[in-house]
Formats: sequence, structure tokens, C-alpha cells
Amino acid sequence: MDSVTMLYDYADSIALAISFDYGSNHNSKELPFAAYHCERLGIEHIIIPLDFIHRYFHSSLLSGAEDIPEGQYDDANMRSTVVPFRNGIMLAVAAGMAEDRSLNRILMANHSGDHAIYPDCRPAFVDAMSGAVREGTYNGVELFTPYTNWTKTDIARRGKQLGIDYSKTWSCYKGGDKHCGKCGTCRERIEALRDAGITDPTAYEDSPTA
Repeated sequence: MDSVTMLYDYADSIALAISFDYGSNHNSKELPFAAYHCERLGIEHIIIPLDFIHRYFHSSLLSGAEDIPEGQYDDANMRSTVVPFRNGIMLAVAAGMAEDRSLNRILMANHSGDHAIYPDCRPAFVDAMSGAVREGTYNGVELFTPYTNWTKTDIARRGKQLGIDYSKTWSCYKGGDKHCGKCGTCRERIEALRDAGITDPTAYEDSPTA
């Protein structure tokens, strides 16, 4: 939801969209939707494999649906889903791509709901990574993160204004045939769509309750 909303929000200034295939439980669900929205907007889309993450890193996000915790989207419950320095690795690759193509900005759709759980989504990380990317590229690439202090509901509200079809997005960390409706990311999705006044178009395995 976050990256797709940003894609539409800033479509006029996006020259290239990058997806990373790093072996997560839900990669195979997310990637076709990323391709769909990029094609719809006429934005070039490439998929970069980062399979070493799956081979060498440890996280329930990489080890199978049965390891994904169910319940609230909070630190105590979701800590096992942390993939060590994932955003740092991906942003480093994106910075190299931006410099190679003489592009001057990278967009990342982190938001405030991630701060308690994921260190590489927090404002301090964004500030530090922004400096590293700017100083480490000849063209001074900027890291642009306009949703850093937004909630998931704020993002859903913006998506509603933009007319985004959220049925063509994926959130569930289990990566099954349908959203499970029980894991932290599903619950966060349910609550954000509800609070933004959007009729939830998601197909769930069971009828969820937020």
C-alpha cells in the first residue's frame, strides 16, 4: 500500500521503479502488483534479485508463513519480522542505480507505524542514510521520504484521494493465496482502510476483525 501510494502520488517525477526480490514469504505476491501499477502509469520497472538475503539472513519474513506472528502490529509482536538492515541494503543499490542513470532523487515510502519495529525506517536512519547517499554519489542523490511522519491511515487517505485500487496491492507477510487477516500487517491494513473510510476490497482467508 505504501509504495504504490507513493508511486501514484509522485508519478510525474518518477523515472524508474525498483522492486527487490530477496526471498521473502510474500515477494511473489507483491512483485506482480508492482509491475501492474508501473505499467499502468508508464513507469519503467525493474526487479533486482537480492537472494543472498534469504540465504544468509534470519527473519520470520524469510523462513515461512508458519513463523509469521499473528496479532497487533507492534514491536513486541513483530520483532521477528525484521530483516537486518534491509532498507539500508536496498537504498544503497538504489543510490547506485540513481547515480548510474544521472537521477537525483530516491523515494522511500516508510511511515511512522514502522518506527517502533524497524530501525531502518526511523527518522534518525533516514537522516543518516540521506547524508551517506548524498556524500557518496557524484551527483549528490537525495533521499526523499515524505511519509516518514505519516500514519498508515494517512497514506490510505491519500490513496483514496488519488483513486488507487487497493485490491491490487499486497500486505500479508504470510504470502498465502489470500491475505490471512490475522498477522500484524493484515491488521494494520484493515484498520488503515477502515479509518480512511475505504471499503476494504481485500480477499481474506477468514472474515477479519480489526
